[in-house]
Amino acid sequence: MRLRWGSVGVVLLAIVGGAAALTAATRTGRYLVRAAWEEGKILRQRRSIAALVADSATDAATRGKLQLVLEARAFAVDSLGLPAGDAFTQYTRLSSDTLVLVLSGAARDTLAPVTWWFPVVGRVPYKGFFDVAQAQRDEARLRARGFDTYLRPAPAFSTLGWFNDPVLSTTLRADSADVANTVVHELLHNRYYAPGGAVFNESFANFVGARGAAAFFRSRGDTVNAARSDRRWEDEKRLGAFWTRVEDSLKSAYAAHPAAEGKADRLAARERVYGWARRQLVDSVGPQLTTYPSWYAARVRLDNAALLARRIYLTGLADFDVVWEREGRDLKRTIAAVIAERERR
Repeated sequence: MRLRWGSVGVVLLAIVGGAAALTAATRTGRYLVRAAWEEGKILRQRRSIAALVADSATDAATRGKLQLVLEARAFAVDSLGLPAGDAFTQYTRLSSDTLVLVLSGAARDTLAPVTWWFPVVGRVPYKGFFDVAQAQRDEARLRARGFDTYLRPAPAFSTLGWFNDPVLSTTLRADSADVANTVVHELLHNRYYAPGGAVFNESFANFVGARGAAAFFRSRGDTVNAARSDRRWEDEKRLGAFWTRVEDSLKSAYAAHPAAEGKADRLAARERVYGWARRQLVDSVGPQLTTYPSWYAARVRLDNAALLARRIYLTGLADFDVVWEREGRDLKRTIAAVIAERERR
């Protein structure tokens, strides 16, 4: 999927390296120390994007993507009012095709996510790992305890402005529309991040990244990538609405079989819901998707961990569009209005 799974709350934990040192004897402390170490490696390997663009030794494809990053960044700052500092003015080439693995877990007989608490970001329903083996061990531990688990790669991250985030080689593998989306998405996190509010934070950033990328390309007269960005956003909204229906159906199924009656009936009810969901995906939803691969509907993972992971990024997307329309499709005003509404709650 194109979503920046766990793009924040995963690596930004490195900003609390000092706190990690104080708690290094604990499992969380060791995790934070490793995050700080890996973040340091990424920062040490940064190179100026401007210098790379000007260097004739930089291959044309990389040069073009890096120039796009600078231009999307400038648009986000100048037209959307997003704070950037020196973020995305530097580039880090990673030695691996995978930046970080993100783990989610959920109970099988209720829609209850596994959560982790960390300094600064609060409680989040995912955990990121630089160490593949460690990620797999933690996933196995959760699975052994009876949880659904969902482990997937994430190509980008934000440190919420604490460091000058570089663009990464994993991000540049995407097409132009997604690269611009990623830049705007991550810079939105610099503008606003509600501690403990992962679902709002990521769904809001998903909206701003998509609408921001489309506006950016239109400002350049690039109608092809603008239209591609719009189509992808429509697919995200369509899927977001579908996953909401699945979640509501699961809640109803669980409610019809109270826990006191035993787990077997609840699990059977859950499988019936996911069977219905697969048929809907293949017969109805999938054929409407214009930017997803043809195999998506038949192969996308269906369990509670995967569902709740998707809901982090795909909740209330149409509601953001309502505000956008109300604000005359002015994305800068929309961002301010959404944040103000969130703060009033």
